[in-house]
Formats: sequence, C-alpha cells, structure tokens
Amino acid sequence: MNQPLAYIDPQAKIARNVVIEPFSTIHKNVTIEEGTWIGPNVTIFEGAHIGKNVKIYPGASISSVPQDLKYKGEDTETYIGDNTVIREYVTISRGTDDRYKTVVGSNCLLMAYVHVAHDCLIGDNCIIANAVQIAGHVTVQDHAIIGGSSAIHQFVKVGSHTMLSGGSLVRKDVPPYTKAAREPLTYAGINSIGLRRRGFTSEKINEIQEIYRYIFLKGLNNSKALDLVELELSPSKERDEIINFIRSSDRGVMKGYSY
Repeated sequence: MNQPLAYIDPQAKIARNVVIEPFSTIHKNVTIEEGTWIGPNVTIFEGAHIGKNVKIYPGASISSVPQDLKYKGEDTETYIGDNTVIREYVTISRGTDDRYKTVVGSNCLLMAYVHVAHDCLIGDNCIIANAVQIAGHVTVQDHAIIGGSSAIHQFVKVGSHTMLSGGSLVRKDVPPYTKAAREPLTYAGINSIGLRRRGFTSEKINEIQEIYRYIFLKGLNNSKALDLVELELSPSKERDEIINFIRSSDRGVMKGYSY
C-alpha cells in the first residue's frame, strides 16, 4: 500500500505488500522486499536493498552518499537484512570503492539517531542503542550490543557476543564474548549473561573465561598469552575464534582489566 503523497521512482522494485507512508522518497535502483514498512519522511537512496519485514521509522536516511571525500560517485550499495528495525533519524551511508557496500544484518535493532558510515559490516542480531556513531570501515559481528552514545573509530572490529558500555570510546578492537567499559576502553569480564541467554552452557562459559584469564589477567603480552592458550587449553570453536580475532587485529585490542 503506497500513499499518493510518497514519491517512488518508477525504476524502484517494491514488493506488493510493502507499506510506504506519506512524504517518504524512494529513489531508483532500490529493492524493498515483502512485508516491509517504510514510515513517513524516510529517504531511501540509490543502491539500497531492503529485506523482508523490515521496519524503518520517520526521518531515517538509508544508502546516502558517503561522507568521505575520496568517494567519486562509484556504484555502491547498502543491504538491510530481514526483520531489522531502524528507528527515528538513523543514517546509513552506502559503500565506497573499499568494500563497495554497507551491510546491516538480519534481526537487528538500530535505535534513534544511530549513524552507520560507509563500508561498515554489521552482523545479525545486533542491538545498537541511541546515538551510537559508527565510523567508516567498521565491522560489528553477530549478537553484539553497543551502549548508547558510544563512538566507534574507523576500521575497528567489534567481536561477536560482546557488550559495550554506554558512552564507550572504541579506538581498539573488542574481542568476542567480552564486556568492555571505562575510559580508556578496558576488558570488564566476559558477557556471561548474554551467553547464557543464547544457550551457552556453564562449561562453555567457564572455558571462555579461562581463555581470557590468560589474555587479560596474567600480565602477559598478547603474543605470549595466545601461545600459552594454544599450548595449554583444549581446541574448540570459541578458543580458535578468539585466537584468530586477536592475531588478525590491525588496530590492536582493548586494554586488559585494571584495578
């Protein structure tokens, strides 16, 4: 159901049961799939691919031109996954010639005034609270929760199942399964409550906690800590994910716990 007061470019591909409210603008080269609701005063620019059952609230701007002076008009895209909710005045920029796309996964919640810059890759089941500002080229993995008014530096990587305190200034990578807080951003334990909610057993949570004791609590440098984790702890999916995340970090990871 498309309101006559909305503008929809004839070249946009809109599924039959999409609702587009008055005063919204849909540009060409946009795809919107079944069951999606586009609230009033939403602007969806070229290159946007909106999944099924997405809800986009008033004032949001999706797939706008990147705020990057290196952008020269190349064809790039923005992908929004199924069942994601984008609240009021969220802004999401499309990619540049780095990744050629910006992605927000499925089942995510982006609260009001969030900004997701060009070439960001946001995983599935993420919650990004009010006024979080995410710079370009950031990767946020599945099930991450980012507290309100946090600011994430460009090229940072936030691991899966993490919990970042509100107001965090994220200049370094945040490894999977952890909580992060304080200034400068510091390891604050593992995200045990979140892990339990997602079906992790007590044994698995204890295993993850033991891995991070080596990395953050024994006074070792990261290289030595990871070597000991590999030598002394049994292989597992979670162990290897943590090791690979830290070893592949370009910016380095956040500080260890300090009293």
